[in-house]
Amino acid sequence: MRHWFKDAHFRSLLKNSGYLAASKAVAAVAGIATLAIAGRGLGVELFGMLILITSYAKAASGLSKFQSWQLIVRYGGQALVTGEHEEFKASTGFAFALDVLSGLGGMLVAVMLLPFIGRWFGIDDRFLWLAMLYCTLLPTMGAATPIGVLRALDRFDLISWQGSGYPIVRAVLSAIAFALDGGFEAYVAIWFVTELGGDLYMWFLAWRELRRRGMLEGIRPTLRPETLPGAWRFAIHVNLTSSLVTAWGPVARLVVGGLLGATGAGLFRVASSLTDSAAKPADLLSKAFYPEVVRMDLKTKKPWNLMLRGTAMAAFASILSVLIILVVGKPLISLLFGKEFIGAYPIILVLIIAPLLAIISFPLPSMLYALDRPDAPLTARLIGTILFFVTVAPLSWSFGVIGAALAFVIGNAATVIVLVFQLFREYRRVRA
Repeated sequence: MRHWFKDAHFRSLLKNSGYLAASKAVAAVAGIATLAIAGRGLGVELFGMLILITSYAKAASGLSKFQSWQLIVRYGGQALVTGEHEEFKASTGFAFALDVLSGLGGMLVAVMLLPFIGRWFGIDDRFLWLAMLYCTLLPTMGAATPIGVLRALDRFDLISWQGSGYPIVRAVLSAIAFALDGGFEAYVAIWFVTELGGDLYMWFLAWRELRRRGMLEGIRPTLRPETLPGAWRFAIHVNLTSSLVTAWGPVARLVVGGLLGATGAGLFRVASSLTDSAAKPADLLSKAFYPEVVRMDLKTKKPWNLMLRGTAMAAFASILSVLIILVVGKPLISLLFGKEFIGAYPIILVLIIAPLLAIISFPLPSMLYALDRPDAPLTARLIGTILFFVTVAPLSWSFGVIGAALAFVIGNAATVIVLVFQLFREYRRVRA
């Protein structure tokens, strides 16, 4: 194992993952604390309503955004290795234009549809105006250009600062609202202000880094990336894949709310917040892995060895997290959220399978993107999403929130199986 650390790419993966891990650890603690404070301050039903309102905006953002950071890393990251700043600037301008288009378009559609479909997802008519106001965050919420710029420039430390800052502020403000016996509107306002502040701070960090390196000049928004071959094809595939990924987070919570009410959505969110923490090691490695592998020659053994080593690291950390959650999950829920949320523990016992699947799957989409196969993750996600939506209603009606969790795991498992098959086929092709 010692020889792993002689690999410069593996050391870089560890360094960048370390920055993100520090940030995510702080964010995870602050995030769970915030949810616990809100849960105790609002009760199960109003807490579930808060989750539905924020999930609706996140779902709209996920369905409309282009994951433009991947464009910058895909085209700009490769160009920076060879010192070609113009291609980096072109990819940044294209990504920015896509963010503006998808953010404004997504906001308008989300606001216009909400009065007609809000009830489907369990959003009470009394709070429609709050949900519509929250949707005005979409232009900044869905913008990924600054993240792409900082990842391509290897400034994961700045991303780490941003990622830990706003969850702490949200937790502090939530504690103040709890102490002052703040109402439902106060908690929605806290979510709104901290979300907006975090997004704007990320834009500032990217702008400052570009200015420091003298790379601001020449970045122009455009929807005609003539110097980036296949950019629109790549963007569309990534957008569609991102839209399907949204089914596993905010859309899943909305579906649970529509099928089982705000209380069900609240319990599902509490359970998923704890099981998601076990998947963080794989999630962190995936974000640092793609910028590394895209710079490598996939016809050699190095990227494949890097993938296996990253998977081994993720397995160790994730399995340890799973065991901790299984042992302390029930008393932790009671301590943090209160006894009325204890029904989230049986849901955890089902959802805990998802982090184990994430161990296997975290490097697979990045490898396929690097192999210029953006259609492959899209196909896998499509199959898993269809299976989730086919099974979630009958399983929820039969087993309640536990059934929704089971449908979630079935869909994830199908996605991973298809991804493994696709990457194995590509491996045989490039290594033949």
